[in-house]
Amino acid sequence: MRSSSNAEYSVISLSSFIRGFFSFEATEEKSKRLTSEKEDLKRYSKQRWTYFSGSFYYISTIKKSWRDSQYDCWGKGADLVIIDSKEENFQKKLWIGLSDRLREGSWIWQDGTPLRTSFWYPGEPNNFRGTEEDCAETKYYDYENSWNDVECTNANFWMCEKKTGV
Repeated sequence: MRSSSNAEYSVISLSSFIRGFFSFEATEEKSKRLTSEKEDLKRYSKQRWTYFSGSFYYISTIKKSWRDSQYDCWGKGADLVIIDSKEENFQKKLWIGLSDRLREGSWIWQDGTPLRTSFWYPGEPNNFRGTEEDCAETKYYDYENSWNDVECTNANFWMCEKKTGV
């Protein structure tokens, strides 16, 4: 009878040890991730990036085409900004990562996700005067509805976004 009790105790102890071990691993992994994010914050802050709501943002000081702006963001390990909320809809004239270059009228973000939430200015997108306005920019129209479609070859400021995973 006593050996059964010892065996039960051993199983419970082993089970507790395994749970504790995996809990420690998860905590250690979380600690490493937080340390890495802290280092990212220091590094990006020194390079003119701004942190807001789980992402780093970089606003250019020169103008380029939509494609060249996209390449610049990729070179920085980021993408043109994907606007998910009105808080991210900055009031500045610049490129965002949205276009209908692949199929006219089918607006998608550069990461391939379809447009769900939008902040188009009334009457936009419109391919003004029959031009190929396949890229999106934000403008000064008003706080919430500031998007405009424009030719991708136009020169514009741009915003890069690097998500942190927090």
